[in-house]
Amino acid sequence: MRAFCVRTFNFFYKEVFFISKEAPQLNGEIRDKEVRVITADGEQLGIMSAREAQQEADKRGQDLVKIAPQAKPPVVKIMDYSKFRYEQAKREKENRKKQKTVETKEIRLSLNIDIGDFNTKVNQAKKFLAKGDKLKVSIRLRGREMAHPEIGTANMERFAEALGEDVNVDKAPKLEGRQILMFLSSKLSK
Repeated sequence: MRAFCVRTFNFFYKEVFFISKEAPQLNGEIRDKEVRVITADGEQLGIMSAREAQQEADKRGQDLVKIAPQAKPPVVKIMDYSKFRYEQAKREKENRKKQKTVETKEIRLSLNIDIGDFNTKVNQAKKFLAKGDKLKVSIRLRGREMAHPEIGTANMERFAEALGEDVNVDKAPKLEGRQILMFLSSKLSK
């Protein structure tokens, strides 16, 4: 059984749709002695040889598709395979539209940030959190600032308090190397 990925290209939207991880066997690729045949309506035609099933599919003007190769005997379905692929790609596209991608935005503070800059950063953070993004807040310590990481931790805690009660602190402020990092998310987006 060959395992490959079927791709269709939609040139209008410039997207690539991955239909399935493994393409099923079609028409002449089915080499089993006996197969259980089902029509597109779900009607069972019974067990017959692969050649007879192919003749039945040709008579109906449709494709023979192996849908359950692990069954004894394998199950094949008489259907319009190109229509099936189109509908499957359409379903996957709809599922991708419904998915919400969460981005992580970063805001950098400094150890001795002034109140005006601090308020600007708080307002920007509120916009990010309102959109449903996660927030990474960082302070880079330079030179002698490494002697006072507690000031940076206090700034981070003050920043989290300024954002209000609708903010969830995913990871508390922690010194990692020369940076103090804190991760925030909105309670409302969950």
